[in-house]
Amino acid sequence: MRVLITGCYGQVGHCLTEQLADEGSTIVLSLDRDQLDITNQDAVNAIVDDFQPTIIINAAAHTAVDKAEEEVDLSYAINRDGPSYLAQAAQRIGAVMLHISTDYVFEGNKVGEYQETDATNPQSVYGESKLAGEIAVANACDKHIILRTAWVFGENGNNFVKTMLCLGATRNALSIVGDQFGGPTYAGDIAHALIQIAKRITQGDEVEYGVYHYSGLPHVSWFEFAEAIFDAAVEQKVISNKPSLTSITTDQYPTPAKRPSNSRLSTDKITNNSGIKASDWTAALNNIQAYKG
Repeated sequence: MRVLITGCYGQVGHCLTEQLADEGSTIVLSLDRDQLDITNQDAVNAIVDDFQPTIIINAAAHTAVDKAEEEVDLSYAINRDGPSYLAQAAQRIGAVMLHISTDYVFEGNKVGEYQETDATNPQSVYGESKLAGEIAVANACDKHIILRTAWVFGENGNNFVKTMLCLGATRNALSIVGDQFGGPTYAGDIAHALIQIAKRITQGDEVEYGVYHYSGLPHVSWFEFAEAIFDAAVEQKVISNKPSLTSITTDQYPTPAKRPSNSRLSTDKITNNSGIKASDWTAALNNIQAYKG
């Protein structure tokens, strides 16, 4: 495989780069925004033409959900235009495009798990721009996989686990939203899933292109996720005392961008089609020390 990774310093991009470094038969070019501005089509074409990847994995995104409400043009440039340029380049050279998307493409009010075939209805600029990116990728590149995920955390970048550990070290009590539900997803597991898909494609296995959901189980609320984080932190002696946690409603914690109340994604399709199991986020908390910093 010749793999081009964009957004290599992000949570998933970093894990992809690390994991592919152990693949002796794979040639990897990992680039961040300073090395490749995906919103510049000429720059994208130049990199793709020079490197000639067989797989392009787009892990770059504008993920500042609240800032996106004001940074509309920037959000669409990174989340729609950039993926479109990458997908067009992939189509031109016959490469496969793997693109990471989000639960925010849904309205978030469904009862039960969201399937890949459920109607989209984003409620924020971030969600709208990511959906626009999905559509652009699907329209531009025949051989594409769009991987929707949710509640991503890892050792690198900013995420909920790191925020909780930071706050828990300085506060005795915290209020956490308890009426939003989803599947925390370890960035390393997302990277592993994408690599497994890329390998199957490269080996010539039959792969159904299109949209897949990949996130963690069991589904929990943010409040329940916080409880698990602090329980792990105390057990592993990362913090001495667990702060007192209070469950609050979304209305009690207003944000510029609307969050989905239901981010539960069904992972049945990716498991049935590719044998890839949902992210085990509880196992990813076994080394909680790695998230401090």
